[in-house]
Amino acid sequence: MNDRAVRLTVLDPSLERNRWTVGFRLILAIPHFIWLAGWFSLAVLVSIAQWIATLIQGTPSPMLHRFLAAYVRYAAHVAAYLTLAADPYPGFTGRPGSYPVEVEIPEPGQQNRWVTGFRLVLAIPAVFLADALLGFGSSAAGGGYGSSGVAATAGFLGWFYCLAHGRMAEGLRNAAVYGIGYSVQAYGYLFFFTQRYPNSDPASYEFANVYRADPIRVTVDDDLRRSRLTTFFRVLLAVPHFVWLLLWGIVALFAALANGVVTVIRGTSPQGLHNFLARYVRYQIHVYAYLQMVANPFPGFTGREGTYPVDVEIEGPQPQNRWVTFFRLILAIPAFLFLGALATAAFLAAVFSWFCALFTGRVPRGLRNLGAYDLRYAAQTYGYVYLLTDRYPYSGPAAGWQMTLAPEAPPPPAAPWQQAT
Repeated sequence: MNDRAVRLTVLDPSLERNRWTVGFRLILAIPHFIWLAGWFSLAVLVSIAQWIATLIQGTPSPMLHRFLAAYVRYAAHVAAYLTLAADPYPGFTGRPGSYPVEVEIPEPGQQNRWVTGFRLVLAIPAVFLADALLGFGSSAAGGGYGSSGVAATAGFLGWFYCLAHGRMAEGLRNAAVYGIGYSVQAYGYLFFFTQRYPNSDPASYEFANVYRADPIRVTVDDDLRRSRLTTFFRVLLAVPHFVWLLLWGIVALFAALANGVVTVIRGTSPQGLHNFLARYVRYQIHVYAYLQMVANPFPGFTGREGTYPVDVEIEGPQPQNRWVTFFRLILAIPAFLFLGALATAAFLAAVFSWFCALFTGRVPRGLRNLGAYDLRYAAQTYGYVYLLTDRYPYSGPAAGWQMTLAPEAPPPPAAPWQQAT
């Protein structure tokens, strides 16, 4: 059986970008938009022919495989160029090894006819998640660049960063590669390159091995098992937390204002206000982890450290730049834009996890870890806004929030539609 993964690799990790080509990138990409539109229309027809061929002979046609592989590779090159994950102008052929962000596609192999027959239905969750991670129209001729999506948002924010610094921010580049990488897997599955369902785990990507000593960190010490009963009523069970979050949030707002005034004057956050706001941020993450199926136990109401499997470690008060403190809300706007895009993908992961937990009693590791990625960035964004630190949130996947799983018995073999997302 052909269950080898479709992989995205970064052949050139350089972050340097040409300001001139960055400034006119959308204009320069117009020929690629036109070429992608025509190629995509043909790829849809070829994929139907490939579906029929795979159903009949149990293996994809090598000729059709090469055509579709070239299209997916080319679309990934264009997406990397548009989102500033790479700098060179891409070619028009999708030739292997011709671009710094490359797609590895396995050779055609034997595939299960039943899985093949229902491939379009099975791929629906992956396609939706790919669209959220890449951008609106990720499956269309636009090359994966749109008005939303993690990779598209990273490219939009990276555009301003590149113009100012002449280089791409590492976190934004890695976030863009992650979004493109999952989309490549999704359409590799849809185009019969492999039977392996797309893996949304950020920690499984090579470029995610970035170890950072951030002052705000999220740790996950939980297995993947979920109670079917509490899963079904999860939103209803969380109603008391919604009320408490609202009440605590009102007090936290005034505490944050006071913290801002004192920090501008003294250059550091008072210990009492810092501890109060740290508990509020930690409590938020506990509740969101419960709602997003990232953890199973019902959270407490105190936000005390060490009381929940998904926890937030926040360092004590440190000296902060007064100018950065004064303009903190303005400076946080890009972080909130990226958080909004990431939260959309995490919401879909939570919905898919909910269904998986109801049927199997556990959540897929990839979906759980995508939710943890969102929670880590949310904790760092809230901590930045509440003046718990002046370290800007890191937008890329990072090994610092690597999961630790409690020992458990090996799960039973999963059907292809359960392995994922």
